[in-house]
This record gives sequence, C-alpha cells and structure tokens, in this order.
Amino acid sequence: MNQKNSVRLAKTILLLDQLRDELYEELMKNLGSRGHELLRRLQNL
Repeated sequence: MNQKNSVRLAKTILLLDQLRDELYEELMKNLGSRGHELLRRLQNL
C-alpha cells in the first residue's frame, strides 16, 4: 500500500468517525437511553 492511499484511507476513517458521532447524537436525542439499547440489540442480531 502506498503512502498516498494510506493518507486517503486515514482521512476517510476520520470522516466516518465524525459521521458516526453525529448519528449517535441524533439517535440519543430521538430515543434517549433506549437508543443505546437499540444499537446493542441490532448489533447482536
């Protein structure tokens, strides 16, 4: 893997992490503590 591709991958990971945080915050606003419970249930399917 070349350095340019590695940098691109790292930047994409950071953007996805930021998006995940924003989506999680929205879920918590919509469902409160039940949002975390829903995530765990779906994760364990």
